[in-house]
Amino acid sequence: MKLAYDPSMFRDNTPFHEMIEKTARLGYKYLELSPRQDFIWFYQYPKVNSAMIKDVKKWCRDAGVEISSVLPVQQWSSPDEQERQAAVRNMKRTIEITSELGVDTLNTEFSGDKFNPVASEGQWYKSMAELIPEFEKNHIKLEIQAHPNDFIESSNEAAKLIRSLDLDWVSQVWCSAHAFYSDGGVGDVTKEIMDSKDVLTHILIADTLNYKSNFGLRYIINPPEAPVTIHQHLNPGEGEVDFDAMYKALKAIHFDGIVTNNVFAWPDKVDWSNEQTLPGIKKGLGIN
Repeated sequence: MKLAYDPSMFRDNTPFHEMIEKTARLGYKYLELSPRQDFIWFYQYPKVNSAMIKDVKKWCRDAGVEISSVLPVQQWSSPDEQERQAAVRNMKRTIEITSELGVDTLNTEFSGDKFNPVASEGQWYKSMAELIPEFEKNHIKLEIQAHPNDFIESSNEAAKLIRSLDLDWVSQVWCSAHAFYSDGGVGDVTKEIMDSKDVLTHILIADTLNYKSNFGLRYIINPPEAPVTIHQHLNPGEGEVDFDAMYKALKAIHFDGIVTNNVFAWPDKVDWSNEQTLPGIKKGLGIN
């Protein structure tokens, strides 16, 4: 099992090499390389050259940190064909960068348009047909998560799409902070994990509040029923996710993939947040 850190709380005002050093000081051997404007940013072509890749590899070696996975987010399921083509181009370059970094895993989101899911699904299959040769040529594994506001928000439905590819190097990411958007919105983490256990290789850990609670009035939205998605990435214990059930389910399926601290609600109190989070993750996973 790899216990990794998502350094999103460092992305806006911390130089790349300091981000790596701080991840090491927080107590992590692995880092999930999430979007940064000076490397791979949301929906854009990567702003990376060979010198930067060389520097990143050196900074990781110096800090004793390994990159567990590279995380791009691209509109590869967009019903807009021009946008989809740009996303595929961006993703091809990201696959190359991942390989050049010596990393074997890329994890991402389904993206697309939740209000046009059938067209988005078709575009995703079209993008996958174009990208499968690139992943296989570069020996990169792909992990995908259902994300709030994507064309697919349900972890169970995401597992069905992943299984339909019938490729042993494509698997699923499950995020606890998205639990109330999956499969009826009841936050049944045991069911969500069990339903995906055969394709599940990556867990993201953060807490969130159940936006459907209090008769749908946990949050006051004006106008009511506005098409918005709400969730947080809080320290475990600050929301309503049942982490005891989550850890029990992970033990039951003998999970041995990547587990990432995915809390990014506290960029002004990073050390404190990690002190609240890391010991509980280790205890829950039964690791030192």
